[in-house]
Order: sequence, then C-alpha cells, then structure tokens
Amino acid sequence: MTAVTAAIGPHPDDRPTVREPYAIGLVAIVTTVVMLFTAFTAALLIRRSGDDWFHVSLPGIVWVNTLVLLASSGAVERARAAVRIGAAERTARWLSAGLALGLLFLAGQIVAWRSLGARGVLPGSNPYAAFFYMLSAVHGAHVLGGVGALTWTLARARAGIYRATRHAGLTHTAIYWHVVGGVWLWLLAILYTL
Repeated sequence: MTAVTAAIGPHPDDRPTVREPYAIGLVAIVTTVVMLFTAFTAALLIRRSGDDWFHVSLPGIVWVNTLVLLASSGAVERARAAVRIGAAERTARWLSAGLALGLLFLAGQIVAWRSLGARGVLPGSNPYAAFFYMLSAVHGAHVLGGVGALTWTLARARAGIYRATRHAGLTHTAIYWHVVGGVWLWLLAILYTL
C-alpha cells in the first residue's frame, strides 16, 4: 500500500461492487430454473412409458411462438450490443422490442391453449396433454418474471442508468431471458420427440 493510497483510501474500482450479490442471485435463480425443468423432464420421461400415453399434435402457433421468443432474445442481445457502444436510445428501442415480443409470446401461448381446447385436447385428456399444459404454464410464469425484469431494465435504460462500462442489470436480465428461451427450446424438443 502506498502512502497516497493510505491517505485517500482505496480506489473506487478496488471496492466490492453491488453487482456481486446480484450475480450470485442470478446464478441461484438460473440454477433453480434449470433444476426445476430437469425434474419435469425426468418425470415426463418416466411417465411416457404408460399405456395411456399418446402424442398430441401441437398447434402451429407453438412454432410461431418459438420464433417470436427467439426474436425477443435477439432483440435483448442487440440492446446489450447497443449499450456497450454507448447508444442509449438504441438500447431502449431494442429492449422495448424484446419486451413486446415476450408479451406476444405469452399471448401466443394462450392462443395455443385455446386451439388445443377447441380440438378437445384438455389437461385431463391424456398425460401428454397434461404435461404440455403444465410445462407451458410453468414456463409462462418464468417468461412473465422475465417480462417484469425487462420492464425494470427498460425503465432504467430510459432513465440513463446504463453506460458502456456499467450495465450489469441489463446483462443479468439478458442472461435470464436467454435461459428462459433455451428452456423453451428444450421443452419443445422433448415434447416433439415423444
């Protein structure tokens, strides 16, 4: 420690930051989400061996919803790229697009449920249908949490909180959003192949 450092204290960049607890919280949340859906996958793989299991054709809107969620993830990633170069206005625009597409995904999932219901495929119809409804509902709850995080992040972006060198909140939200998108791809792959 130099005499100057001792006299004025540590440099602000040397102090622990508030971001560390948020990063630990993010890891805990992501780990919990992955473990939850891993457990659901295990239950699904075990349950499918029953005699009453039969595949239900998912409505086409499910595939459209998947593209919407991927586009939303791409928009959030574009927001991260914009904030890194200090383009605050573009950051907010891309976050708005990501948020709007996330909400569109949720609306599309409701349309998918209604489409299945119109065909007489209800949660009690068979185990496959029950798993689809349950998995899409639990996933939808996680998407709703992500929509809340995107709303909070967008408000902070519009307030000018994020800088090219300081945007941990946006990065954490993006990571969560990408994980939720990845979980949906996983669930769709599992449901499609069974």
